[in-house]
Amino acid sequence: MTDDPHKRSTAFATIVVLAGAGGLCWMAATATARFIEERSLQDVSVALDTGGYEWADVATNGLQVQLSGTAPSEVQRFRAMTQVAAVVDPSRIIDEMQVATPDAITPPDFSVELLRNDEGISLIGLVPAETDRLAVVRNLQSETAAPQVVDLLEAADFPTPDGWSEALEFGLRAAQIARHAKISVAPGLITINAITDSAAEKARLETALRRTKPADLVLVSEISAPRPVIAPFTLRFVIDEEGVRFDACAADTDVGRDRILAAARTAGLQGPTGCTIGLGSPSPDWSNAAVQAISTVAGLGAGAVTLSDADIALFAPASVERDIFDAAVGQLEQDLPAVFSLQAELEQPADADAGPVEFIASVAPDQTLYMRGRITDQRMREAVDSFAGSRFDQVESTLRTDDSVPGGWTVRVIAALEAVATLRNGAVTVTPELVRITGTSGNRNASEQAASTLSQRLGAGAQYELAIRYDERLDPLLGLPSGDECVAQLNTIMSESAIGFEPNKSVIAGDPAETLGRLSEAMDNCTVFQIELSGHTDSQGSEGFNADLSRARAQAVLTAMVEADIDGTNLTARGYGESQPVASNETEEGREANRRIEFRLLSDAPVRREALPEPVVVSGVTEEEQATTHVDHEAEGENPDEAPQQVAVDDSDPASDAAIAEADSQTDGAADGNEATGIGGPDITMPAGPYVHSPAVVGVAEAVVSQSQTGLDADEENVRLPVMTPDEDTPRPEPRPAGADEGAE
Repeated sequence: MTDDPHKRSTAFATIVVLAGAGGLCWMAATATARFIEERSLQDVSVALDTGGYEWADVATNGLQVQLSGTAPSEVQRFRAMTQVAAVVDPSRIIDEMQVATPDAITPPDFSVELLRNDEGISLIGLVPAETDRLAVVRNLQSETAAPQVVDLLEAADFPTPDGWSEALEFGLRAAQIARHAKISVAPGLITINAITDSAAEKARLETALRRTKPADLVLVSEISAPRPVIAPFTLRFVIDEEGVRFDACAADTDVGRDRILAAARTAGLQGPTGCTIGLGSPSPDWSNAAVQAISTVAGLGAGAVTLSDADIALFAPASVERDIFDAAVGQLEQDLPAVFSLQAELEQPADADAGPVEFIASVAPDQTLYMRGRITDQRMREAVDSFAGSRFDQVESTLRTDDSVPGGWTVRVIAALEAVATLRNGAVTVTPELVRITGTSGNRNASEQAASTLSQRLGAGAQYELAIRYDERLDPLLGLPSGDECVAQLNTIMSESAIGFEPNKSVIAGDPAETLGRLSEAMDNCTVFQIELSGHTDSQGSEGFNADLSRARAQAVLTAMVEADIDGTNLTARGYGESQPVASNETEEGREANRRIEFRLLSDAPVRREALPEPVVVSGVTEEEQATTHVDHEAEGENPDEAPQQVAVDDSDPASDAAIAEADSQTDGAADGNEATGIGGPDITMPAGPYVHSPAVVGVAEAVVSQSQTGLDADEENVRLPVMTPDEDTPRPEPRPAGADEGAE
């Protein structure tokens, strides 16, 4: 067969064309694959960087996307895969990533917080799974009187650490005996923060914890006791030659204590000094008054200030100038809170010629009399001390003798003491020119009565100044109860219609409305007193359970009283458990008597919310009218024909009348040297006003002489008063018997 050249050339051309087309396709495919690889690499890299997977490596091979690297966790590996799959087809992804080997799991820190208060016990924390949580709850329910036990524990399946079981067991025991506490339990460690009802309870709790603590357990405790009741609430700050110091210091709050101590340090106090924080403050402004008083003493440079409840006494020595003292007192009076009253005194020089003669006395609310100043001689001092002892519960006297005092001085002193004896508390200053009395009384007419007493004892012409404040709580006409009377009435109500409780619970049983109504009526005039509701139980059950139960029951009664619209501002609740039985716990009747709620007075000083009204200052000069007392001589069997003699008592001599008044109960029947059953003969001229017989003065006897005999000297110290010092066997003075005057007629 003949070879055709045309055909051969056509075949060659076809091959060339096909080869060229194939080359072009290869080149296009290569370029396309390279583009896809580069684009995929770029997109995946951006996606991984954006997701924060820097640990992942990416490579492309054609359409395949290869991921490699070590992921921190399986979760991170999966998230990286998901991030890449959002950019390229998941079928193109080749996963060559590894996951890092995880570290061994560390057991958690096991701990439990036991929080206990009047509402119950709460358990919060993480415990090992092996811990029997139900047994823990049952233990607390059976050994305490907590209203509820709340289990908020979590468990973890890890081995129990060393020291955990001992710590948890001790923590449960601590929760049984500490009624208000936060107890933190950790392996080998117990931390207790608790509040107790008293210092004794604090000591008991600390002793119990130390006694029951395992030897290998670390105990960290911070236990606090409540504030004590301070009555009277007292602070005394002194600056003298011995330095700056507190003789007594009481504060109502932590902030108040810090302010008081800061003021004292500013005044020059050195070294560590304590100030007791307690209950019984007469006003929330106690610290303000104390700071102002301390600053005043510091400004004077010397002196002393005493705060006793709402009464403030400022004393400055004679070295302080009068102008400076007056300015300081005036400023202090302006700065003091309204409820406080100030009495200020500037000491007179020791030399009698250096200043006026003075007698100063003050009466405390407990009827203790403090006297200082001058008196004529030892005999007159004993007479004044004896008279004071007949009028006041206690007497503290620092009187000094001075024979240069003016005539009639002792009578002025005794008259002033008799006038101030009618006050609840106060002070009297006697000078030759003036008798000044200040104080507080429950008698609206106290100023008038004091003026009448001075007129009766001193006669006409004696100048006086009275500033007596009225306190309605002391007014017998209003019949307001005292603190003791309030508590007695409340306890009577509880004994007659006691509030009952469900067995072993603090839930009030039955309807207490009637009892609460009676308590509300009794509390109407008693809300100003600080009163404690004391809960008591019998001896059945554990000591800790009974203490908790008594506390919870007292608190339940207090809550019920507040819900019945009784003001509970000054009421507190405390549980004593079985510690104060009133009957034997061996019988059912005795146990029932021991299960009780009682009221107890914490302080007999009322808590004042408003200041007492300002005293009305009364000043004037005593007056007198003539009055005659006639004696029936026939009744005494005497000769009626004898002209009755009239003993003239010099009206200008106030000592004469006062001396007669002091001694009349002891000298009845002694006149003109005659021993008789009544007063024989003379009519005695008496000063104006109602005549009130004074109690006899122990050991004092005095003879009244007639006008025909030597008259009474203007200086009553010239009248001889034989004085015997009283002892334990000396009869106490008696008031003049009623109707003695009528019997003498």
